[in-house]
Amino acid sequence: MTIDLEHHTPQTFVDLYAADQAQTAWPPAAAGQDMDDLLPPPNPSERLSILIDPRDQHRLALHAALTVAGIPPRPEDRDAIDQLSTLPSSINTTLQRWLHHSA
Repeated sequence: MTIDLEHHTPQTFVDLYAADQAQTAWPPAAAGQDMDDLLPPPNPSERLSILIDPRDQHRLALHAALTVAGIPPRPEDRDAIDQLSTLPSSINTTLQRWLHHSA
């Protein structure tokens, strides 16, 4: 005895998460507003006047440069990045330049 597992009725695939083309964007854009700019531009007077320690700036810049170069830092790389962040700004800039040119 063989069992036929195929269904003979046609099935259509419905993607419940697909956006309907007739649907309007949400939230609706104000008149003259480009949909690429959903947030208003930052107000310079509302900026915080907190200075970041140069070591933290170097650390963040190294993380960004490594990620852009296709080498996302792993958790075990933290010690190495922290040590590199203590080096002078000129060396940190050179490291970032090297990473930029390797990408």
